[in-house]
Amino acid sequence: MNLFQCILTENSCYQTKRTIKPKGVMVHSTGANNPNLRRYVQPVASTPGRNELLAALGANPNANHWNRPGLDVCVHAFVGRLADGSVAAVQTLPWDHRGWHAGAGTSGRSANDTHISFEMCEDALTDPVYFQQVYHTAVELTAMLCAQYGLDPLADGVVICHQDGYRRGTASNHGDIYNWFPRFGLDMTDFRAEVVRSINGKNEEDEMVYYKNLTDMPDYYRDAVEKAVDKGALNGTGDGLNVSEDLCRTLTVLDRLGKLD
Repeated sequence: MNLFQCILTENSCYQTKRTIKPKGVMVHSTGANNPNLRRYVQPVASTPGRNELLAALGANPNANHWNRPGLDVCVHAFVGRLADGSVAAVQTLPWDHRGWHAGAGTSGRSANDTHISFEMCEDALTDPVYFQQVYHTAVELTAMLCAQYGLDPLADGVVICHQDGYRRGTASNHGDIYNWFPRFGLDMTDFRAEVVRSINGKNEEDEMVYYKNLTDMPDYYRDAVEKAVDKGALNGTGDGLNVSEDLCRTLTVLDRLGKLD
């Protein structure tokens, strides 16, 4: 995982200086077609390493980022694209700071008081390559936080998304991440299982099977991958396609849904 730090010191949430004892991690997605981290995260003059961060993130010409006062929202991190197109995570609040991300729940309680939060920067929700990149970075970030705070990702209510929080009465009624994950055949149960594998040192990136060419992969993946190649969604390198089995599975699900026709 490529992890940066750009604390949003000008955000009103940060300036409250309130802290929590983290009891879980809440996963959000932004609800806007903009995968770029620079949309939300920008360093200010006093930010350590400002020039390097700005070069990595890129500049936000609209100045509508979250490192400014007057906003009623703030999360602990974002996962999305850097200026060079690669995917990374950026920490934006101290992990034990009380964020403004969950809102009020029907129970009268709020996950703001218990959960570390991060936003996955949405795109148009149709790109399997970007989805896999941001999904696995989110898994690694969650695994790191669970390990750091001694949290069991499979325990009830520990690793949840915003909609899970609403159903539990600890968050407002937002649909994320069920507007995105199911499009690629995944849900929060899958996500938690991936977090466990990452914590246990069995990260799928290390174990994943890769197929160099279409002829190397099983027949049940080949049609879907070939369609993606024909449409220009997958491009080979000097080493061939080198496509992971995880991506093959995703493309096969999309093909079954008629998304590659």
